[in-house]
Amino acid sequence: MSNCLLSGENPNRVMMFLEALRSLMIRAGLIALSFAVAGFFLAGSVIQYLHRTTGITLVAFSLPEAFLAYLTLALSIGVICSLPYILYETFSVLARIYLFVSIREMLVFWLASVLLFYAGAFFSFLVTLPYGIEFLLSYETETLQALISVKKFVSFCVIFVFGFGLIFELPLVMILLGWIGLVDAGLLGRYRRYAVLAISIVSAVLTPTPDLFNMMLMAVPLYLLFEIGLIGMRVFKKKQTTDVAVSPAQLGETNFI
Repeated sequence: MSNCLLSGENPNRVMMFLEALRSLMIRAGLIALSFAVAGFFLAGSVIQYLHRTTGITLVAFSLPEAFLAYLTLALSIGVICSLPYILYETFSVLARIYLFVSIREMLVFWLASVLLFYAGAFFSFLVTLPYGIEFLLSYETETLQALISVKKFVSFCVIFVFGFGLIFELPLVMILLGWIGLVDAGLLGRYRRYAVLAISIVSAVLTPTPDLFNMMLMAVPLYLLFEIGLIGMRVFKKKQTTDVAVSPAQLGETNFI
């Protein structure tokens, strides 16, 4: 019998984990909303910082646009601040599905996922976002001046920050897939050219603008992360497990939530 509690021999456990996921989403939503309330009061300072670093004069083209921009930014701050809790609960559920994952291993993957996301978010916020905006504004002329909507500007920045935060998780995702035996590092290495094509497509989709420069700002780090993931998959070999029968008592003991 497989260690995975979602196998066909444990149909009653499926509902248990769906209930756990539902509870996770409710708790995560409440925590994110709590941080979003505080984020609403910080949104003005964030917009002022972006204005100082980019020199962009933002305008509102409708009455509710400024409020909606603040609301979007506040919700984004709430999600970013609550991310460590969300990821911890997510890995807790995964640890209950795969009982061979120990508390120590779960905490290592949780810490790595948090650090990678924040590294990607800050890299975007401090490096790629200012350079990307500067590049796009370089097409202004004396007869062509940009009037940028504050709502679209905030959405642009949020997509950039979250996009980089997510793509920086790539090495961890690859290591996890290789660790549980779903993906082989040698196979991925042999099909590297297809990975480059996939990276280009993903970068083109996630980049809010169609220009090549901003796409490369995402594609180059993503390819480097892919190579780091390959190295990590070779270092952390597929975890060897033994098939054991799982009892309800064992399930109750393996609850990190």
